[in-house]
Amino acid sequence: MNLSFNDAELEVVRLAAGREGMSPASWAGRQVMAVAQHVLVPVSRDAGDVLRELVQARVHLRETVAALRAVAAAGPSGAGLPESAATVVEETLKAVARVDAATVQVMRERRPRS
Repeated sequence: MNLSFNDAELEVVRLAAGREGMSPASWAGRQVMAVAQHVLVPVSRDAGDVLRELVQARVHLRETVAALRAVAAAGPSGAGLPESAATVVEETLKAVARVDAATVQVMRERRPRS
């Protein structure tokens, strides 16, 4: 069986597998079996879209935070620093807002699994 992921999805799989000390392929196989055995219930398409938005927002947020750290490390010696810092802070705030909105949406749509 072949599985295909975009870069953001693959990063999530790698992180999840790493947390459990597994290879990404082993972790994905275990998840597929859990769904097949009705131990793990897949989310709706709408919830999946929201989760994908969360994944994309988290990736963007990590990149933005790295840029913010680079600006902060440059110190006040850069001539365009205030404008650069303002741009990076604005991007960080947008990313945080996207993550917050997606998280609230997931929480609203979450149903108990019995």
